[in-house]
Amino acid sequence: MNFAHYPPTVAGVIAVEPQPFLMRKAVQAAGGVAVHVAVVAGTGAALPLRTASCDAGVASLVLCSVDDQHDVLAEFRRVIRPGGELRFYEHVLAEDGVWARRQRRADFIWSRVAGGCHLIRESLSAISDEGFEIEACEHFLFEPNLCSKLAAPHVLGRARR
Repeated sequence: MNFAHYPPTVAGVIAVEPQPFLMRKAVQAAGGVAVHVAVVAGTGAALPLRTASCDAGVASLVLCSVDDQHDVLAEFRRVIRPGGELRFYEHVLAEDGVWARRQRRADFIWSRVAGGCHLIRESLSAISDEGFEIEACEHFLFEPNLCSKLAAPHVLGRARR
């Protein structure tokens, strides 16, 4: 869904997708956009890219469902050139203690019905822990429907390698 939002100044996008069904959907979506998009099989923990070969990396609603955020962010750090950017859009653990407790209680069930998505990830800390310097970050609630209320706290930003 994000491919159409890349500006024409982007030379190309390499999208990594581990699931065959979603990979087919991504290939279809890539065909209808202005920017060249190559969809390749792989996982975030083992990106099929050379070291320091990318100007930027994008994590968009992915850090909630990977097995280990630190493995994935270490891979982003490996493939993004020094001085390059990590752009991120993720839902995260609520800063409000009451909501965070609700998220923690619901996480076990949520992750099983939502494809491995976890409500309790602290993605900003993980990004910083992997050596990225967060330069800009917007916190906001995104609740398009009642079911999404537990995953409403979102962050959108960029970090420098």
